[in-house]
Amino acid sequence: MVFNTIMVQLDIDAPATPPLTFAQGLANRFRADLIALAAAQAHVVIPGDDSGVVAVELLRLRTAEIEQRLEELQKEFLTVTGNGENIFWRGELGDPTHFLAMNGRAADLIVTATAAPENRGNHSRMVNAGELILSAGRPVLFAADNLAPLSADKVLVAWKDTREARRAVVDAMPFLAGASEVLVATVVENDWQLAREGAEDVVRFLTKHGVKARSNVREDDQGAEALIGLAHDIGADLIVAGGYGRSRVSEWIFGGMTDSLLKDGSLHRLLSN
Repeated sequence: MVFNTIMVQLDIDAPATPPLTFAQGLANRFRADLIALAAAQAHVVIPGDDSGVVAVELLRLRTAEIEQRLEELQKEFLTVTGNGENIFWRGELGDPTHFLAMNGRAADLIVTATAAPENRGNHSRMVNAGELILSAGRPVLFAADNLAPLSADKVLVAWKDTREARRAVVDAMPFLAGASEVLVATVVENDWQLAREGAEDVVRFLTKHGVKARSNVREDDQGAEALIGLAHDIGADLIVAGGYGRSRVSEWIFGGMTDSLLKDGSLHRLLSN
């Protein structure tokens, strides 16, 4: 697994420079092409009275506003990155999650940052993180809130024996191979012996690929919070995990690793499904 092309999603309502600078750092690190993508959808609630003309005009104005904003973001993009042969721009009127997931076919890694506070939950102007993980077919790197450069010198793999976690380990290999320490950490749910054997298998797999890895198996009812705390303890700035090893409905009802990681912006998080 190599990162030859990195795609960064830009929030329509936020400055482009911080996420672009972050993503360009990664592109330079891996000598990868960089694609910047921005999208938003004009959304108008159609009234149930005779105000249809008003709604049409409002839709026109909001569409024009998005088009203007896309032009501004493209100009900022070119100012930050230049106009090199490995730099590309994509902007579109449309659902941002669908547009990003569809265009993810062109990239090895998708990068996205925290949405503007006023738009969280407004999925006509911001990406739905959960839907993106499930639909992109690519690893998604959710940058830390502060967009600090990602060193990945120390990485925590939040291990659970699921298809999604196995996929995440392989998807994250370009980061893991360059790390000075990778901790494969798992929280025991039922069988201590099975959990330890699984973590040790992953360590052996990583070691065979030249990764400096060790395991940590613990009993803790804090789940994701315990692993996030452990990542901070070892000085890691990246967590790698499978996204939605159980259904989103189950996570929504009972809570789960993926949603907890998405809510915690203190670290960079690479999630795969």
